[in-house]
Amino acid sequence: MQEGRIVKVSGPLIVAENMADVKMFDVVKVGDNELIGEVIELRGDRASIQVYEETSGLGVGDKVVSTGYPLSVELAPGLIEGIFDGIQRPLEKIVERYGDRITRGLKVNNLDREKKWKFVPTKKVGDEVVAGDVLGIVNETSIVEHKILVPYGVSGRITDIKEGEFNITETIAKVGDTEICMLTRWPVRKARPYKEKQTPDMPMVTGQRVIDTLFPIAKGGVAAVPGPFGSGKTVVQHQLAKWADAEIIVYVGCGERGNEMTDVLNEFPELKDPKTGEPLMKRTVLIANTSDMPVAAREASIYTGITIAEYFRDMGYNVAIMADSTSRWAEALREMSGRLEEMPGDEGYPAYLASRLAEFYERAGIVKVLGKEDKVGSVSAIGAVSPPGGDLSEPVSQATLRIVKVFWGLSASLAYKRHFPAIDWLISYSLYADRMSEWYRKNVGDDFMELRAFVMNVLQEEASLDEIVRLVGMDTLSYKDRMTLETAKMIREDYLHQNAFHETDTYTSLNKQYKMLRLIKKFYELGNEAVAKYADIDEITAIGAKEKIGRAKYIEEGSIAQFDEIEAELESEMNALCEKGDSDV
Repeated sequence: MQEGRIVKVSGPLIVAENMADVKMFDVVKVGDNELIGEVIELRGDRASIQVYEETSGLGVGDKVVSTGYPLSVELAPGLIEGIFDGIQRPLEKIVERYGDRITRGLKVNNLDREKKWKFVPTKKVGDEVVAGDVLGIVNETSIVEHKILVPYGVSGRITDIKEGEFNITETIAKVGDTEICMLTRWPVRKARPYKEKQTPDMPMVTGQRVIDTLFPIAKGGVAAVPGPFGSGKTVVQHQLAKWADAEIIVYVGCGERGNEMTDVLNEFPELKDPKTGEPLMKRTVLIANTSDMPVAAREASIYTGITIAEYFRDMGYNVAIMADSTSRWAEALREMSGRLEEMPGDEGYPAYLASRLAEFYERAGIVKVLGKEDKVGSVSAIGAVSPPGGDLSEPVSQATLRIVKVFWGLSASLAYKRHFPAIDWLISYSLYADRMSEWYRKNVGDDFMELRAFVMNVLQEEASLDEIVRLVGMDTLSYKDRMTLETAKMIREDYLHQNAFHETDTYTSLNKQYKMLRLIKKFYELGNEAVAKYADIDEITAIGAKEKIGRAKYIEEGSIAQFDEIEAELESEMNALCEKGDSDV
């Protein structure tokens, strides 16, 4: 083990000499308390180290000992339902042992070494296996089946495999002469290998109407949620974590306020997973590196989260990772870059900001995983961005937009109007929508993409008519234009506006979204027919069916047949107005 001495301390950055043999990103133990640090720069025999704990009390001459291995996460049963800090220390265990403040130099295992898990083999002695093959199953929670994989770099014939109760460090199988336990480690900065990356062509259904209809994200896709303070970034992230069509959720609270993680911890055990009826927590991993924790650990938290997500992807699961927020992570990069005295780029951020962001987002995707079986797994990454003052021209937003394919731009003006989710339909986009059109046609409705185009057109028309209305008033518009405005209002208030805290409205299936859209389009078409037949516009907007369309979002999933009744009522009322219009003429 290489031992060096501290020559400089600058906040979370220390410089140590006599470190010629260490490698980049090696973990070191600093001082008498053995604080955890990571080598981030080498110059001659001097190493710059970012320390993931509070450095007060360290001084020149204190020892620094290299461990010889990079910063890694432990991967084994016990991850699900866990809440960890940025470097994967279990916060619940820390509270039990040390109290509710993270003190320096904690000695605690990342995963529980004592707990026994029931291992059921799926292979037998004599089977040939390669890296990525499933050796057996552990039922980690009532929802998640944890598959124990042959570790990377191991292949051959199984010489021994056992069934029974084991902790994560006990040997459960032998491949050739290699003993295998449930616990594996993986360096966080290194992407886990796979056979082949595929093109995402299937949506990750979220139950959020504005997302699923207008700006869908694919399984294995990447999305950004930028927006000013108070526009609802965290609530959007929480909604996606609750309802997204993913088997595993990894939620990274990176530099955000502690109360936001508290909300997650309080809500997720209470909320029921729509597919299984079990608490959502039973398929969730939480990584909390809140704003009062050491700033350097923020930088690691994102990588810790994506490595855990890749691990579950390798089992063939669809995983969604929420990073809230990448701006706070970038601030940690900026702080360390400043202390390293690197040449600053835009707004003081390091010149390599864009490449580090790309490094993170490019680890998402839908892939054929390792192993003999033809399994496919995916990681979908959704990053919140918190630009100061909502200014999307700042470096983190711009670097993110170059990489992501879905942009959910949150608007302060919509948030002030209490329109949530405050995703602005005029600036947002999804580059996956066209690629997934075939899936929507097959699985939702032949005309779903036409309905989507209709919604976008009406909203665009509304935006151009708004200016005229502000200048000269509504009465100057033609009946057809007033019909467009009325329909746009219905789309905004009755369809895009969604209450995250209403038990029925919080989640809308694609089938229900399709039915709602058809009703609105039908109203628009029949309304224009009635206007052409000289029906009064005020009478059109006052029909009973219109009010029922407005309340359709509260129809439960099991009562979808009510939509047909509303459609029949709409047709009869509109026909009556057409006849009346013709007779008046």
